[in-house]
Amino acid sequence: MSDSNHYETLKVNPHASQAEIKQAYRRLVKLFHPDSNQETADHEEIIKINAAYEVLSDTQSRRNYDQTLQYSQKARVERQERTHTAQKRYKSTRQSGKDADEKVEEWLREVYQPVNRLLCNILNSLESQIEQLAADPFDDELIEEFQEYLTVCRHDLKLAQTTFRSLPNPPSLARAAAHIYYSLNQVGDGLEELEFFPLNYDDRYLHTGQELFRIAARLHCEAQASVG
Repeated sequence: MSDSNHYETLKVNPHASQAEIKQAYRRLVKLFHPDSNQETADHEEIIKINAAYEVLSDTQSRRNYDQTLQYSQKARVERQERTHTAQKRYKSTRQSGKDADEKVEEWLREVYQPVNRLLCNILNSLESQIEQLAADPFDDELIEEFQEYLTVCRHDLKLAQTTFRSLPNPPSLARAAAHIYYSLNQVGDGLEELEFFPLNYDDRYLHTGQELFRIAARLHCEAQASVG
C-alpha cells in the first residue's frame, strides 16, 4: 500500500488554498499529458492526479478526506507504537508464579477466545457487504450503510487490539499470538483502504481492502491451527 496521499500527488501543502490546488493540478496535467508533453507523458500519473483533484477540488469531499487522512496517520503511529510495545513485552516477559498450564488457560480464555470471535465477525462479513454495495456503488443509502459497517468493524478491531494487549502470551502460544497480531494489523490496513472508497468511488480501494482481509483471514486460520 502506498504511503502517498492526494496532497503529495498534487505536490501541495495540506493547508493549500483551493486556488493553489487548482493551479498545481493544471501544472501537473500539462506536465504529464501526452498531448502537451510527449517526453514526460505518464498515463498512470494522470490517473492519480485526476483522482486527487476530484477529491481536493470539492470543499466537502476535501474536508471528509482530511478527517480520514488524519485518522489514518494516527492509526499508523499507533500501530508503530503497538509494535514497539509488543517487542518490549516479548523481551521482558518473565515467568510468573502461576503454573504454565494455568497461564495458557487464562490467555486462551481472556485473550484468544474473545479476539477470535471479533476477528470472525469482521472477516466473515466483508463479502456480503461488498455484494450489497455492488448493486449500486453510487447509491447514497448503500454507501451510508457501508460506512456504518466500517465503523462497526473499526470498533470491533479496537476492542480486539485492546484485548490482545491485556495479557502477555505464554511462550508455548507465541506462534498463535504472532499470527493474531499480524492478522489484526492486516485488518487495520484493509479498513483504511475500504474507508477511501466512499471518497472517490475508486474500485481499487475495494480490491486492495479485500486482498488485505484475505491475508488477515489466512493468518487467523494459522493462529487457530496453532492453538489446536
